[in-house]
Amino acid sequence: MASQTQGIQQLLAAEKRAAEKVSEARKRKARRLKQAKEEAQDEIEKYRKERERQFRDFEAKHMGSKEGVAAKIDADTRQRIDDMNKAVASQKDPVIEEVLQLVYAIKPEIHKNYRA
Repeated sequence: MASQTQGIQQLLAAEKRAAEKVSEARKRKARRLKQAKEEAQDEIEKYRKERERQFRDFEAKHMGSKEGVAAKIDADTRQRIDDMNKAVASQKDPVIEEVLQLVYAIKPEIHKNYRA
């Protein structure tokens, strides 16, 4: 009977050691998963920064810098305004003359609804 209780005690101790090993293995697994997740986040962040850098390089190469684009738009706008001002200046006198001719050309007529 003493050997039975001794065997039971050994089994309980072995079960306790096994439970501790399983618990420790779960903790190691959780730590490793957390570490892997952090490494993956770092890799993702590095990849994202690299792609953004490549995009900025591509944009600068093909479209120029934002300042360059803004300067080009400003120059184009100034050119169009100058062209419009030249067109107005060249057509101003004839248009004024035509408007004045229409104002001076008064033809007195009786309105068609007038009844005498």
